[in-house]
Amino acid sequence: MDNLWAPWRMQYVSAPKKNTGETFLKKLEEGNDEENLVLFRGEHSFVCMNLYPYNNGHIMILPNNIVDKPEELDDVTQFEIMKIASLSMKIIREKMNAEGFNFGANIGASAGAGIAEHLHFHIVPRWKGDTNFMPVIGNTKVHVQGLSDTYVMLRPFFKNMDLSQ
Repeated sequence: MDNLWAPWRMQYVSAPKKNTGETFLKKLEEGNDEENLVLFRGEHSFVCMNLYPYNNGHIMILPNNIVDKPEELDDVTQFEIMKIASLSMKIIREKMNAEGFNFGANIGASAGAGIAEHLHFHIVPRWKGDTNFMPVIGNTKVHVQGLSDTYVMLRPFFKNMDLSQ
C-alpha cells in the first residue's frame, strides 16, 4: 500500500475554524480575483487555487452556490464543473508539464473535507518523483513555485478558457 503524507497541511487542519460555509463565496463576492487566487469564473461554478496545496498548481472547482453533496447540483452545474475540470487539466498539462492528476472530492467532514459545507473538487497535478523524503523526514513540503507566481502564470490561460470547446 502506498501512503500519501502531507504533514505541511497540519497548519490548516489544526487552525480554528471560522464560518466555513461562506469561505469560498467570499472570494467571488470580493471581486479581487488575484488576491483570492480565483483563476476562472463560469456561469455556475468557479476555479480557485488551494491555499494549502498538496502540489504546485493544486486547484479547486466549486459551484457558485453552497451545497454539500453532488446530488444537490443541477445537471447544468455538474456538466460545467466537469467541462472546467477537463479544460483545467489540459491547461496545467500544457503549461506546467504535469504528467498526471489526482481529481476528486472529499464529501463530508468524516471523509476529510476541510470545508464540508461547500462541495469542491480538487485537481492536483502530479509528476514522476514529486513525492520525496522531505515531507517524511523533514516535515517539509517543497513547492517549486509560489502561489502568486503560479497564479500569474496560469491566469491568462484560465481567463481565456472557452467552455464551448
